[in-house]
Parts: sequence; C-alpha cells; structure tokens
Amino acid sequence: QVQLVESGGGLVQAGGSLRLSCAASGYTFGRYAVAWFRQSPGKEREFVAGFTWNWVNTDYADSVKGRFTISKDNAKNTLYLQMNSLKPEDTAVYYCAVSGNRVRITTRADDYDYWGQGTQVTVSS
Repeated sequence: QVQLVESGGGLVQAGGSLRLSCAASGYTFGRYAVAWFRQSPGKEREFVAGFTWNWVNTDYADSVKGRFTISKDNAKNTLYLQMNSLKPEDTAVYYCAVSGNRVRITTRADDYDYWGQGTQVTVSS
C-alpha cells in the first residue's frame, strides 16, 4: 500500500523560505515520475515541479522557476521541495504525487496515481 506523507508547511512572511518533505512508504522513488502540485481555494490543482523516473530531468512551473528546487534523498525515500523568495500568491495546499506507470514528467494531475494528504503553506505580505 502506497503512502505519501508531506510535512514542512507553515506560515512564513513574504521573502522567506520553507522546505517541504514527502516521505514514501510502499513505493520506491526512482521508478516513475514524481511531482509536487499545489491547490488554492477556488482554483484547480496546479503543477509546481517534477522529476523524471531516473532523477535526471526536472521541470518547473514558470511561476516558481528560480525560486523552488525539487530534490530527493534516496536513502530516506523522501522527496523535497525547497521554496525560497516566497510570495503571497504561493499560498496553497501543497501535495506530492507519484505515478504508477509514467516515466516522463507530466503537468496533469490526472496522470499521477498516488497523492499525499497535503501540507498548508501560507505566505503573509
């Protein structure tokens, strides 16, 4: 049974930083694509960052390029999202997601099969 548990969210002032973690059990990173998404009230879930199955290629939403970095720790089977220079518009619930069969990064939420419960990030102005 796949379980993804996010942590690291919180309240931060604009310009600050947070690091989100996604610990996996029942799933070994490095087989299929993984990603971070976020969702704000009244908006659709949107792609933030992702890794291909082999950790070689990454992709970022234009809105976070240069500010967010996706990374992983194989030994801990954990995915991270380092978020710097945070803006109020980054406020959202952040989710990690993994595919059960896709090796390429896709920005469509429907293409990911397993999701964490989400962690709230709030950026005050």
